[in-house]
Amino acid sequence: MNPAVFLAFPDLRCSLLLLITWVFTPVTTEITSLDTENIDDILRNADVALVNFYADWCRFSQMLHPIFEEASNVIKEEYPSENQVVFARVDCDQHSEIAQRYRISKYPTLKLFRNGMMMKREYRGQRSVKALADYIRQQKSDPVQELHDLVEITTLDRSKRNIIGYFEQMDSEHYRVFQKVANILHDDCAFFSAFGTVSKPERYSGDSIIYKPPGHSAPDMVYLGSMTNFDGIYNWIQDKCVPLVREITFENGEELTEEGLPFLILFHMKEDTESLEIFQNEVARQLISEKGAINFLHADCDKFRHPLLHIQKTPADCPVIAIDSFRHMYVFENFKDILIPGRLKQFVFDLHSGKLHREFHHGPDPTDTAQGQDAQDVASSPPESSFQKLAPSEYRYTLLRDRDEL
Repeated sequence: MNPAVFLAFPDLRCSLLLLITWVFTPVTTEITSLDTENIDDILRNADVALVNFYADWCRFSQMLHPIFEEASNVIKEEYPSENQVVFARVDCDQHSEIAQRYRISKYPTLKLFRNGMMMKREYRGQRSVKALADYIRQQKSDPVQELHDLVEITTLDRSKRNIIGYFEQMDSEHYRVFQKVANILHDDCAFFSAFGTVSKPERYSGDSIIYKPPGHSAPDMVYLGSMTNFDGIYNWIQDKCVPLVREITFENGEELTEEGLPFLILFHMKEDTESLEIFQNEVARQLISEKGAINFLHADCDKFRHPLLHIQKTPADCPVIAIDSFRHMYVFENFKDILIPGRLKQFVFDLHSGKLHREFHHGPDPTDTAQGQDAQDVASSPPESSFQKLAPSEYRYTLLRDRDEL
């Protein structure tokens, strides 16, 4: 029989300390490094992936690394399954082709992916463990609110764009496709669902999806395509949820400026919905072909007093239409002229042709001078861009356009 072994008191204390340390040390996770070989497979299999596009020489990237890793550890304890949430990173110097693929223009950039699809809105919030963890928790929450009685529809916020799905069963391919689309577009629309006996009065010919536009006057619209066609449902809902004329706020200003397109903006008082409706109708009528070449926006005159002062206007002058080219701002002469066929379209065309810039610096083009009137070279200076100040800050990012070699 082997003799018993007794540890000296200091050794016993050390052993207990090691045991306690082992028990209470949090689980650490390795941040997944992405490259051209694994990026598609890893992102496609992840329910949610937050990807840090960084460069080692960027001081903001260096500051983010430990925060990103700690946030990953926190989230991994809450979502331990391998593909529930993935924190990943891309060294953009080592993998420049990936940076180009995702149009990375600043470091660090945090982009969100769902099953391989990159979300339009990147993470622009506070760089703290709590903020990043809260962001992921929000992304993992169910974006679809269940209706337990159709009477609840009468209480919906009609200032928002509402999408309602009526399904026989929750456990169905129809609802899974609907939920997948809702996960992507929940920032742009409010999503609701009803099932079984609750939804039966609305399921005349099977499961259906309804769009309820803002306000109480516009009629509902029904999706008529296949309920299992993800692309069809996604494109239909995106068309309804992302309006042609978007509102610019201080929260989304950075995102909009980073798109790099000039702004055509209507400044209007918040309660002046009539001017907004006129502007929306004329943009759709005259400028639909310009979609993708210019951003159509509207802004609250009270909140954006500074840009108005920049063009020598005040809220009392609203509604006011202006273009911000990110170099200068140009004012549409009279809001009422928007109803003159082709006038708004000409204003935008004059931006593209350079006429607005020339006329601000040198006066009217000779062809615009009345017959018999001598053309004069009238020197002037258009106001500088105001909304450019909402672009990503050099105090928060390393901007690639500022680097000589890029």
